[in-house]
Amino acid sequence: MFDFSVVTSWIHNMLTSVMPEGWATLIECVLVGLCIILMYAILAIILIYMERKVCASFQCRLGPMRVGKWGIFQVFADVIKMLIKEIISLKHSDKFLYELAPFMVIIASILAFSCIPISKGLEVIDFNVGIFFLLAASSIGVVGILLAGWGSNNKFSLIGAMRSGAQIISYELSAGLSILTMVVFMGTMQLSEIVEGQSAGWYIFRAHIPAVIAFIIYLIAGNAETNRGPFDLPEAESELTAGYHTEYSGMHFGFFYLAEYLNLFIIAAVAATIFLGGWMPLHISGLDGFNAIMDYIPGFIWFFGKAFFVVFLLMWVKWTFPRLRIDQILKLEWKYLVPISMVNLVIMVLIVVFGLHF
Repeated sequence: MFDFSVVTSWIHNMLTSVMPEGWATLIECVLVGLCIILMYAILAIILIYMERKVCASFQCRLGPMRVGKWGIFQVFADVIKMLIKEIISLKHSDKFLYELAPFMVIIASILAFSCIPISKGLEVIDFNVGIFFLLAASSIGVVGILLAGWGSNNKFSLIGAMRSGAQIISYELSAGLSILTMVVFMGTMQLSEIVEGQSAGWYIFRAHIPAVIAFIIYLIAGNAETNRGPFDLPEAESELTAGYHTEYSGMHFGFFYLAEYLNLFIIAAVAATIFLGGWMPLHISGLDGFNAIMDYIPGFIWFFGKAFFVVFLLMWVKWTFPRLRIDQILKLEWKYLVPISMVNLVIMVLIVVFGLHF
């Protein structure tokens, strides 16, 4: 499997040969930032188009078909429309917090996105506490949502922000416990080592039933954290117009819109990395010929294939189940998911201590 660290090392050596190392590092940081933003935008376009087509399929429709073949340019038209829309300034809002909120949301999303290993040697941030940093960075987004509700000076936006804050903070517990369950099994929080450790088999197969339970709970909690159906009560159109971003327009609204879809991808990418092997190919013990063929498929194709498979599962859930009430959402978390996650964590500890795993 190709190691992208060869390319990154070549770029670094080429830059340091013609300029001081400090300047080379600065240029590398700018290039990495541009690559992240470009990939961020491309993934958002793909996910928005995918959402529309998947939704249409579940509702026996065709979805967008007019702009370009199969409607593939509809999203680009929407992006252009959003870019030229006027950004409205509210008269009685807290202007600083109102302007800050969308940037807080988008920065949290980009930070979390930067932690994900896409292929061998192709990761931006690879700390030995990568899981901890990922959870911390992704948690910043809820601050932006609360600021949006408060800064808008709109009671419906505030109610939506309070619902979203309660929901996200609550479901972070079960999501964190599910990831902690796998950290106990993996023995490391470094994302590159987590993927490398699945060369002999993906953890969802090797870690027995607790890994499957953790995977299901993580998907439920991840869906709730991204405020997607059936957990989309913070944006309930029939009650709150559009929730916490009701008063936003132009690219300020666009930032919330982008962050929602990229947070969906981040949830799916983390699930693919921890449970499904990330960029690691499917290897079956004893089938050396099959494993050799799988190794020819590039790592980034494995990663994106798994991530989009999980994205499809999350979209399937959204367009299948009706919206829950706020009391049902919190009851599901505190009465069911958290206790199950805690028991599951204890079972995983026993499996690791007594060496019962594959």
